Amino acid sequence: MVTTFDAIVIGTGQSGPSLAERLTAAGKKVAVIERKRFGGTCVNNGCIPTKTMVASAYAAHAARRAAEYGVAIGGAVTVDMKKVKARKDAIVQKSTRGVEQWLKGMANATVIEGHARLTGPHAVVVGNHALEAPAIFLNVGARAETPKIPGLDRVPYLNNSSIMEVDYLPEHLIVLGGSYIGLEFGQMFRRFGARVTVVNRGPRLLAREDDDVAEAVRAILTEEGIEILTDTADLKVEGSGTDLRLSGSAGGRPFAVSGSHILAATGRRPNTDDLGLDTAGIATDKRGFVATDEGLMTNVPGVCALGDCNGRAAFTHTSYNDFQIVAENLLDGARRRVSERILAYAVFIDPPLGRVGMTEREVRARGRPALIATMPMTDSGRAREKGETKGFMKILVDPASERFLGAALLGVGCDEVVHTLIDVMTADAPYTVVKRAVHIHPTVSEALPWLMGTLKQLP
Repeated sequence: MVTTFDAIVIGTGQSGPSLAERLTAAGKKVAVIERKRFGGTCVNNGCIPTKTMVASAYAAHAARRAAEYGVAIGGAVTVDMKKVKARKDAIVQKSTRGVEQWLKGMANATVIEGHARLTGPHAVVVGNHALEAPAIFLNVGARAETPKIPGLDRVPYLNNSSIMEVDYLPEHLIVLGGSYIGLEFGQMFRRFGARVTVVNRGPRLLAREDDDVAEAVRAILTEEGIEILTDTADLKVEGSGTDLRLSGSAGGRPFAVSGSHILAATGRRPNTDDLGLDTAGIATDKRGFVATDEGLMTNVPGVCALGDCNGRAAFTHTSYNDFQIVAENLLDGARRRVSERILAYAVFIDPPLGRVGMTEREVRARGRPALIATMPMTDSGRAREKGETKGFMKILVDPASERFLGAALLGVGCDEVVHTLIDVMTADAPYTVVKRAVHIHPTVSEALPWLMGTLKQLP
């Protein structure tokens, strides 16, 4: 027997539940399918749990620095990893339960738990349930991708999900990957007390960022005692249990490092390989990401892909923006497009990196004129007061239109400060709006108007 709905939402990540709420509020009969844990990556093994653990690591780091602030702490600072994990679990459980209760209490929504598989363009099977709907929304997310390193498949290793279950301190954590996930976990576990080595295939960390940003981040992590190997090749893994050995070359010179645990943080792949996309005739790219147009519709009429599985951006906030685009286009008569989105994100190391728009490298590559201004965080009174002066701010402006081109803000509070620029860029307002604004003293944000006053031609 086939049950017919107005819409089927597969996956309960950041965009799926909100879309279900909009659809049901519009009187649509909606089926919501979740095969594992409600809330998707962000709630279960992404943003919420990692930032909860980052907070614990920051507390340990601050405690070790207490004497700098005139505060005496008797004895060595120790970390109880079981309590760290218990705190994380409690916060995650509350969030996951909240999403589940929200969906199951939603009028006009039927929640089905199990693995969904498309059997046609508008047909889905979940166990013994056969469903049909003219509109299907894919919000199936992504998962960690395992690097193809000889020997890695023969030893135990962690990924961004399984490391969330660690309730002990690894003696020596080897992190494969020098991007956002790898660096956040690397610094976190170093502050918990583990020895950490980061191994990156490329010539520098954070390949998406400018050289000066990447080098500043490397200096910050190195100062905390993290070993960093870049430009690596010919990697192989040997050993068993907690006696592991990674060898290869770094910068053309051989190296070998022994560790107790390996974290693979080299990328993610979409959860589309077991979804029946071929059967439904839904096109994907060579990596399995669902191909979509500017309105996030697939090549099959009525089928839409949102969040990480469409490959347009792997962030919680962009997934939510996907929901906004789709909902407003379908229900409000809007014509919103993904290309209108200004890409912004943060790297949640300490201090954090807030990023929006183009990098300096991208501006130079396009050969467009630009103004640039930089400021070390040592010039920020707020940063000096807090004793957190690492990093710098950099902004780029188009001299003709006076619009921001992009910014990289690496420093205390910069994951929040960057939103001032995001808002002005979204409003398509000139940089002078910020330059003339009166910001509160003493804050990190008050440096922005001053920074605007130092703009010079990009050489």
